[in-house]
Amino acid sequence: MQSLADLRNEYSKLSLDKSTVDADPLRQFEKWFQEALDGGCIEPNAMHLATVNADGRPSSRIVLLKGLEAGKLQFFTNYQSKKGKELENNPACALTFFWPELERQVRIEGLAGRVAAGVSDQYFQSRPRGSQIGAWSSPQSSLIQNRDILEQRSAELEKKFEGKNPLPRPNQWGGYEIEPVLIEFWQGRPNRLHDRIQYTRIDGQWQVHRLAP
Repeated sequence: MQSLADLRNEYSKLSLDKSTVDADPLRQFEKWFQEALDGGCIEPNAMHLATVNADGRPSSRIVLLKGLEAGKLQFFTNYQSKKGKELENNPACALTFFWPELERQVRIEGLAGRVAAGVSDQYFQSRPRGSQIGAWSSPQSSLIQNRDILEQRSAELEKKFEGKNPLPRPNQWGGYEIEPVLIEFWQGRPNRLHDRIQYTRIDGQWQVHRLAP
């Protein structure tokens, strides 16, 4: 195995300056997201979601951004999953996007809340049928004895919902929207002197600052 200490990559593609970023971080995010799409980034909507449990212990996982509406970032999941339970107990959370092809990272801190039921219904019914069946089949984050349980449950639900399309949304499944209170844009630069521009919302207004790398 190669020494981990020797793993190194030099960043030199782009730059980021406080004088050229948008005054609204959500518009700046949309610009960067489009550039990630255009730049061939693999799953640019994949985001690292960190939550905190009742004991203050953090946990994290990758979820997919599925909407940016009214300044809030949306994703969908099982409300009874580990992340769902943690967000219900403590809505404070953090997101990270990493687009290595552009040597960019976006870090977001905010508060999560459930989206309206109609929004969850609409998105659920736009999903492929197999994904709809999967949402019904899986008691997400629960201990199960083996995979056969899932496959049997999936087969039973296929029979139950035969001829029905789209499927109704299960009550335990739906969306969250995260309202940012802090957004940081990171652009890799040579010699680890990276560009970092941070937006912080204070009294409803965004303040912009440069951070040391």
